[in-house]
Amino acid sequence: MITKTTFTVTVNPKIPARLSRMEELANNLRYSWDRETRSLFSRIDPRLWGAAGHNPKAFLRRVDESLLHKAASERTFLSSYNSVLSSYDAYHAESLQYDHIEGFSPPDRIAYFCFEFGFHESLPVYSGGLGILAGDHCKAASDLRLPFVAVGLLYRQGYFFQTIDAQGNQHALYTDSDFEVLPVKPALHDDGSEVHVQIALPGRKVMVKVWRAIIGHVNLYLLDTDLPENPEHDRLITHQLYGGDKKMRIEQEILLGIGGVRALQKMGIKPTVWHTNEGHAAFMMLERARNLVQQGLDFASAMEAVAVNTVFTTHTAVPAGHDYFSRAIMHDYFAEFCHDLKISWEEFMALGHMSGSDDFNMTTLAVHMSRTHNGVSKIHGDVSARICRDLWPQIEPEENPLSYITNGVHVPTFLAQEWSNLFDRYLGYEWRDKMRDIEFWSRIDMIPDHLFWSARQTLKSQMFYGIRARLTEQNRRNRGSEAHLDRLLKLVDPINPSVLVLGFARRFATYKRATLLFENLDWLRKILLDPERPVLLIFAGKAHPADIPGQDLIRRVSQVARLPEFEGRILLVEGYDMRLARRLVAGVDVWINNPIYPLEASGTSGMKAGMNGTLNLSVLDGWWEEGFDGKNGWAVKPASDDTDAGVRDKDESQAFYEILQDQVIPMYYRRGKFGYSAEWVKMAKYSIASLLPRYNATRMVNEYIKKFYTRAHAQGAHYTQDNFANAKKVAAWKAKVSAAWGGVSLRRQDTPCKRIDFSNALHFKVAAQLNGLQPDDVVVELLICQENKKVRLNHYQHVRFKFVGINEMQEHLFELNYVPELCGKKEYYLRMYPYHPLLTHPLEMGMMVWV
Repeated sequence: MITKTTFTVTVNPKIPARLSRMEELANNLRYSWDRETRSLFSRIDPRLWGAAGHNPKAFLRRVDESLLHKAASERTFLSSYNSVLSSYDAYHAESLQYDHIEGFSPPDRIAYFCFEFGFHESLPVYSGGLGILAGDHCKAASDLRLPFVAVGLLYRQGYFFQTIDAQGNQHALYTDSDFEVLPVKPALHDDGSEVHVQIALPGRKVMVKVWRAIIGHVNLYLLDTDLPENPEHDRLITHQLYGGDKKMRIEQEILLGIGGVRALQKMGIKPTVWHTNEGHAAFMMLERARNLVQQGLDFASAMEAVAVNTVFTTHTAVPAGHDYFSRAIMHDYFAEFCHDLKISWEEFMALGHMSGSDDFNMTTLAVHMSRTHNGVSKIHGDVSARICRDLWPQIEPEENPLSYITNGVHVPTFLAQEWSNLFDRYLGYEWRDKMRDIEFWSRIDMIPDHLFWSARQTLKSQMFYGIRARLTEQNRRNRGSEAHLDRLLKLVDPINPSVLVLGFARRFATYKRATLLFENLDWLRKILLDPERPVLLIFAGKAHPADIPGQDLIRRVSQVARLPEFEGRILLVEGYDMRLARRLVAGVDVWINNPIYPLEASGTSGMKAGMNGTLNLSVLDGWWEEGFDGKNGWAVKPASDDTDAGVRDKDESQAFYEILQDQVIPMYYRRGKFGYSAEWVKMAKYSIASLLPRYNATRMVNEYIKKFYTRAHAQGAHYTQDNFANAKKVAAWKAKVSAAWGGVSLRRQDTPCKRIDFSNALHFKVAAQLNGLQPDDVVVELLICQENKKVRLNHYQHVRFKFVGINEMQEHLFELNYVPELCGKKEYYLRMYPYHPLLTHPLEMGMMVWV
């Protein structure tokens, strides 16, 4: 037997001088939303571009040098190259805009922490919606030139690549990324040395390397423990996104939160606004507090100073979706940290205590140590307020401080090029600066109907080419016959894309109900199999490898799709990723979404579809409850909360069938003499006009600036001035109120009046037992409904009482004369709550007494 050693060597091409900035383009993730930049690489070698996973940096490592020299000698290529560079340079020539936030000035920054970031398939450190949203947030911050940095983890294995076998079983394939071909570089100090920090884990210190990715004007710092000086276990901390057990998860979250703060400190970055996207990074707040305690503050004052400029966004609509850790795990990892904070173990655990559980809840920690909190749609804000109601125990959920900002998507990333071209031609190039101008987007009617329809058909044709390629590979790997493949692809005709296409593409979680349309297969047959009006239903998406019920849904879709009558009518496409998502949202005709209400926190895929002229057919949940106006798609009203699950699914699936059969299909196929449906085009145009200016990431980030970032920055400056004087003042005041509130009460002294004449005043008088508090420590308030109908409590008119004296029982007296503004029966309440002018939210103490 011959023994021999295999050696390898990689030969990288040398980039010609005339194309020297190609590498710069490849290392800035602006290419993730600039198609002209990506097309430069593709034009050099289209086949390699696909093989390289549309990764410009990997492409430049593998391309034949002769092709680079050929491109450098072609006039048309150089013209495109110079045009891209001109656009790139113009984008980066504009300096950061500090005037977005009053009082902001260099070196102020907003720091944005998230567990995953989804910019493009070439940087696989994301799994789904949370990461894509974080990526869009960064992209919009870059477009706005916002002084903004982001912090995350650099995983060797992002989310898995999915294959589906002939029986519908999902297989997860993980591959390690080669950092050499990712659009990242080591973060460097001014002297050229790499940035490293250290974190403490039980019994050991872990070294952390900081990497830097550039997203236009935004720097993303990614932390990595896969270093030779770390033992094997610690090198694996950043190995896999959402991998490992509870101990691995807490170590990842310690790295992100605590390590992230230390990384920013090491680089001299001093944020004045801190934003944690989900609770994974909440340990960041503890590390910031620890730093202040080390400077001499007591923990209560440090906590106020940290919380006041911290923004917390939650994306989870069910209590079980929030991260939590047992007391034992927390003790292992934070017993010493607790001493650094100079608080007792029970005080520390109380920071993460949610009623009904002894575990440490990361959402609770994030709420306790922030003063601005939000869900990601109006419904989700209400749901989150109810989930977290025990954190403000005496406040009704609808009034507690948990607010909402509805998500948005980055238009340049997800808007198809065909639409950009049409908008340039008929709306003018300024449409890019009119993202939030609803009136401007009514101009979309200027696009001729036949050109609009042609763009839609072109996008569907492009999608069909991509689906044919994926299904061909899927069929080959599963050893399917050519005849079977022909049956699958019979309606997927890029040359004649006239079939009505319904699309369902998202994570296969049970609450998303991928199989709802299979409730009544007989009815579904009538819908899909009409020979005069054919319908194609496309499914794509992944289930978490540990989610067995989610994988069962994939098997069920595969099973129904294999029924002889549904072959070629229902398609299950494997390998769902950002590229396929971009094709689907722009290519299908109708975007189907049928979650169990109210479990869809937001749902951004429908936004992407809507702005591409794809019509939404969705349950009124998440963003669609706000976006649907009766003219821009179709909606299914969710069943009431107390409806049996089986009855609910039956009723809601029936609504989908009826809308498809009676409205969607007839409208699509009601085509005029020019071969398209004028009604369909009208609705699709209106979908773009009504959704694009309202659900884009620019609007979202501007809303964060207006509602949260500006206030957080101002409060942070206010609390830290004069050696944290106001932080200390608020902490002492809260301690005083907390100690006294159990003995506080309120009673009414006047006799309630049942009827008065219009323009006369109601006189109110109450007596308050303040238990040592002062009148200016509280607000006594009348809540009155001015409408002649019931409205939500937080929509009542709020009128404050005046302090008038103290009675013989040492009660503090408050009075109010109030003249109703409208006639009719009024509902009102009397209440009292603690108040301090330095509070971020008037009800943040969570305390209240009612008469």
